[in-house]
Amino acid sequence: MGEAGEKIKVWFRFVPREGWLPQDTEGLWATELGENSARLQNAPFLQDGVAEGDVVRFATDSEGLHWAVERVSASGNCTVRVVPVPTGPLGRSPQAVHRRFSAFGLGGEVFSEEFPMVAFTVPAGADFPGIKALLARGKAEGWWHYEVGCANDEWWNA
Repeated sequence: MGEAGEKIKVWFRFVPREGWLPQDTEGLWATELGENSARLQNAPFLQDGVAEGDVVRFATDSEGLHWAVERVSASGNCTVRVVPVPTGPLGRSPQAVHRRFSAFGLGGEVFSEEFPMVAFTVPAGADFPGIKALLARGKAEGWWHYEVGCANDEWWNA
């Protein structure tokens, strides 16, 4: 078993969605907190219901892989995924997506150049109304598609 503070990968298993990426697992970096719990350190590209900063409980299998069992506590952060429309004004550029959101100071990661998806961590207390307005505008103007992978009441009520 690892030690508190150690960086580990926690794996999630899910049913792939039709018309989406074919993966049925996703590994997220996490900091081990104690026996069988860890705090997620990056935004998920595929797994719904968790965000960077959340604490999850995991079980370790016979091969040493740590599989998420449940979310123990929510950080208040949200996960928003944005995929630029290849034929739209931003092209396939995740950097252009990042630039559009730069005023909000969001952390984010790019899935791949082949499938340019950006997973943003929207921190608790961020400008939720402004971010939601920009997401809606970008969708309406053909810049991107987006989905909310994890959100809190504050997000939904903004």
